Amino acid sequence: MEIPARSETRTRQAGTRRLTTRMLPADQFAAAFNGTDATPSAILGAFKAAAPHMGISARVVHAIDWLFRFTQPQDWRDGARPIVWPSAALQSADLGVTPTHAKRLNRQLTELGLIVMKDSPNGKRYGRRLPANTGRIIEAYGFDLSPMAVRMPEFIAIADQGRKERTAMAQLRRRASIARNSLRQTLETYQEQAIHDPEIPALKAAFDQTAKTLRQIEVSERLAPVVSELESLAATAREALEIALTYGASQQADAQATVNMSPKGHQNVPHHYNYNPTLNPLQDTVMALGRSSALPATAPSPMDRGGEGRPEKARAARTDRGAHGTVTPDEIVRLAPRLRPYLTTPAPRWTDLVEAADWLRHDLGVSKPLWGDACLTIGRERAAIALAIVSAKPTEHFKSGPAGYFHGMIAKAKAGELNLDRTIWALRRKAPHSAAPQCH
Repeated sequence: MEIPARSETRTRQAGTRRLTTRMLPADQFAAAFNGTDATPSAILGAFKAAAPHMGISARVVHAIDWLFRFTQPQDWRDGARPIVWPSAALQSADLGVTPTHAKRLNRQLTELGLIVMKDSPNGKRYGRRLPANTGRIIEAYGFDLSPMAVRMPEFIAIADQGRKERTAMAQLRRRASIARNSLRQTLETYQEQAIHDPEIPALKAAFDQTAKTLRQIEVSERLAPVVSELESLAATAREALEIALTYGASQQADAQATVNMSPKGHQNVPHHYNYNPTLNPLQDTVMALGRSSALPATAPSPMDRGGEGRPEKARAARTDRGAHGTVTPDEIVRLAPRLRPYLTTPAPRWTDLVEAADWLRHDLGVSKPLWGDACLTIGRERAAIALAIVSAKPTEHFKSGPAGYFHGMIAKAKAGELNLDRTIWALRRKAPHSAAPQCH
C-alpha cells in the first residue's frame, strides 16, 4: 500500500499566538534590554508625557498604566526581566472590556512596540518570585514590559519636542488674538468716526478668510506664515485709519490714493492699495494654505463670533474671573491637575486656562467641532471649566467616554440644566486639603 506524502501545511499549536511583521520592533526592543536604573514610575511618566504627541489613545495609556501596577523596582535591574502575569479574567474586569477586546488590545500594545508577550508552553500566564526579602522573579510568562525601558529616552525626547511645539503654538495663537483685536478696534473706530473707506470690506473679507484658515492648522510650522499674514492685514488697516484720521474727512480721497494695502516698495514712500472687492478665496495666497483643511461652509466667521468663538456682545460682558466669581484658575488647576502640563505659566489667568483646555481636549477625545459648540453655548471659560471637570473624573465614571460625557454636559447647558457651581463644590469636597474658594 502506497503511503501518501506528508502535507507541508502547518497549523498553529493551541495556545500560541500569530506573529506579524508589526510585532517585530517590540521583539528588537526587548532584546536590547539589559537592565536600567530608572524606576517604573519614571518610565511610565515618560511614556504618558509622550503619548499625546505619538497619537496613542487614552485606552492604550490606561492599559499600560494598569500593567505597571504589577511590576516592582527589582524587576528592572540588570539580570532581571520586568514581566507581569495578571490573568485574562482580571484584565477584562479591571479594564472594563470583553475577553476578545482584551486580546485585541494586547495585540495593539505589541504592535506599538510597548510590550512583548512571553508565552508559556501551555499558553497560560503565571510567575514565581523568591521570598519577600528579595522578591526577584525566578520564572514568569505574560507581559514583558522591557521595551518601555529601552524606549524611555525616545519618550523623553518626544515629550520635550511636544512641549516646545505647544509653547510655539500658544505664542502664535496669542499673536493671532492680538491681530484680531487690533482689526476689531480699527473697524469700530471707522464706524465711530463715520469714515467711509471702500477698501475696508475687501480687507475684512481677506482677514476673515485668513482667520478661518488659521483655526484649522495645528502645526506651528504651517501656522506661523498664516499668523504673519493676519498681522500684516491688521497693520495695513491700522495704517489706513491713521492716514484717514490725520488728513481728515475732506482730504480722505487724496489720502486713499497714497495708501497701498499691501506695501512692498520703499518704506518711506506712501503707496496705493488695490484690494479687489470680489476677492476669490481659492486664488488667494493665504487660502491656498488652507484648501486641504478648510472649515465647513456653514461655519460662522471668526469676525462674526467676536474672534474668540462667541458673539462679541457676550464676550464684552465677561470678566477675567470667567463664568464663576467663586472659583479661580489656580483652584481649577488644583481640582483638575491634568490641565497643569499644558499651562505655560505657574500663575495662569483664564485665557491661559482656556488654551490649556484646548490642548487637553485632544487627550479626552473631544473634537474641535464639539469644543467650538461648547464655547459658543456657555462661553470659553465655562467650557474650560466643564472640560476640567471631565478630566478630573476616573475612567470608570464614563459610559460613553469623556467626549460623550462632555457632550452631555453641553446638551444640559442648552436645556438650562447645567450647574457647574454644584459640580465644583463636589470636586472640592473630594479633593485633599480642600480650602474655601477665594474670589479675585
